[in-house]
Amino acid sequence: MQAYQADTAKHWRETVRCAEDLGYSALHLADHYFGPGPVQEVTGHPVQTLAAVPAMAAAAEATTTIKVGCRVLCVDYHQPAVLAKEAATLDLLSDGRLELGLGAGWIRAEYEAMGVRWEEASVRIERLGEVVELVKAHFSGEPIHVSGRHVRVSGYSGAPLPVQKPRPSIMIGGGAEKILSLAGRQADIVSLNFDNSSGRLGAPSVQGSLASQTDRKIGWVKKAAGPRFDEIELEIAAYFTVVTAGGESTKDRLEEMASGFGLSPADIADHPHVLVGSVEEITDCLLERRERYGISYVTVSERTMRQFAPVVSKLTGN
Repeated sequence: MQAYQADTAKHWRETVRCAEDLGYSALHLADHYFGPGPVQEVTGHPVQTLAAVPAMAAAAEATTTIKVGCRVLCVDYHQPAVLAKEAATLDLLSDGRLELGLGAGWIRAEYEAMGVRWEEASVRIERLGEVVELVKAHFSGEPIHVSGRHVRVSGYSGAPLPVQKPRPSIMIGGGAEKILSLAGRQADIVSLNFDNSSGRLGAPSVQGSLASQTDRKIGWVKKAAGPRFDEIELEIAAYFTVVTAGGESTKDRLEEMASGFGLSPADIADHPHVLVGSVEEITDCLLERRERYGISYVTVSERTMRQFAPVVSKLTGN
């Protein structure tokens, strides 16, 4: 066990330094707490070994320029006033490199395994909105007075204050209308994700996030944001990324992936969460999608970050 723990810590430090060296602009964790067992089997979600907040702090300490964050912190897993102070502290200690992702939670089995009360989506999203209000109030340095249905904090001003002015960017992510509407009203970065209301990852999640559904999601954001929509940065994760090389066929890889998800190769090639092709093909695809959707922020997984790095290099500054 001690060797495993040491290997995990070493791997994390090496990963964050590698991401910075390869030119990535930000490094994000998720926010999950279950280990191997029935919860993983029920949800289809991989185990996350490290807790997000201390791992973010360690990432900031191991690097000098890359943004650090979480995509996204589930507000139900964190006491709101403590979370606000932790976020401000992370920005201070990282010299202004926090990117704060906040979400309403979606894995019911994880809530139940942790003994956290699960409530319907409308309640969780309402609570998220109040936590965002509190975080912004803390970051302002002005006296805090949040008196909501779920969050009631008052009687002091936020300390420490973040380094970034007016405050660190706040990311809110999701795949359904209510959460994306909140994001449109409150977020600086909107993360377009699957509709995970089923609480399980799988082919239906992928089938429900085709190009047409992504257009609809952006429409929800735009409607809620109103005049401030042009100030919002749109982010999406390319969960399924394959950088082909040598004689590897892009067509064959698309057909293979399409078969696994019950979709056509054309749907997979056009899927906003999929990137398959050579460095040049993926670069062209991302530029086309930026023109089509307005998405300028793309996230890839740790397992593909080295292969994807030449794409980062080509697009940096564009």
